[in-house]
Amino acid sequence: MEPSLEKPIERVPIQKRKNTKGVKITLISIAILYLSLLLFVPLIAIFVKAFEKGVDVYLAAITESDAQSAIQLTLLVAIIVVPLNTIFGIAAAWAVTKFRFRGKQVLLSLLELPFAVSPVIAGLVFVLLFSPRGVLGPWLVDHGIKIIFSVPGIVIATIFVTLPFVARELIPVMQAQGSSEEEAAVSLGANGWQMFWRVTLPNIKWGLLYGMILCNARAIGEFGAVSVVSGRIRGETNTMPLHVEILYNEYQFSASFAVASLMSIMAIMTLIIKSIIEWKTVKREGRGV
Repeated sequence: MEPSLEKPIERVPIQKRKNTKGVKITLISIAILYLSLLLFVPLIAIFVKAFEKGVDVYLAAITESDAQSAIQLTLLVAIIVVPLNTIFGIAAAWAVTKFRFRGKQVLLSLLELPFAVSPVIAGLVFVLLFSPRGVLGPWLVDHGIKIIFSVPGIVIATIFVTLPFVARELIPVMQAQGSSEEEAAVSLGANGWQMFWRVTLPNIKWGLLYGMILCNARAIGEFGAVSVVSGRIRGETNTMPLHVEILYNEYQFSASFAVASLMSIMAIMTLIIKSIIEWKTVKREGRGV
């Protein structure tokens, strides 16, 4: 009888398996405790404080004119910023992954700049540029254009802080995808737009949606840069985070937590959508599509 070439199966000792299981349970317990203290407990506290004085006070806080103005402005900024950064993110990711050119590393470094620069510093830079006494201020005043302490300044500041999110999600996806499918489409007679809509976009759609969700979440929650350029004019240039701070500083705690609870609901919805997209992405990769 010929000797078997297969290696004998090594059995993990029972004690080692118990130790591994113990380490796993310990790490999971630490993670759950950490998340409970820093995430779940504060989140529950927000809703408890929001409804502390009853539903009537809660509804009055979120339907009050200044609160409605802050909610509308926040949504307006997100509606403007997310599409603009989506277009930029697609263009930047396509340029970085599909073409070779001088300055590619410079472009990648500039994409990381909003993460490296404090949002407050970014807001101050825009004030130095666009305020009446700033670099471009006199020209803007002469042409009747107001940026600082108005909606355009808030939009510009939010665009800056949310600039990298879509591009950062798309670049790895496009790098993994390669360019063979696009080259095949071109060889079959497809033009640039046909190649993008029928080949590139279907392959990057989940990464694109993921980046848009992250961009939207940051746009809604941005505080630092917006607080500098907005002027915090109540009922005009206050976004939801700024309105929450003003109410809290005025000791209107129930109203402050009521508006904060709306932002928490938006964040929870964002996490749910993000989880669905991640699940669909994993499922798609599992099928090898």
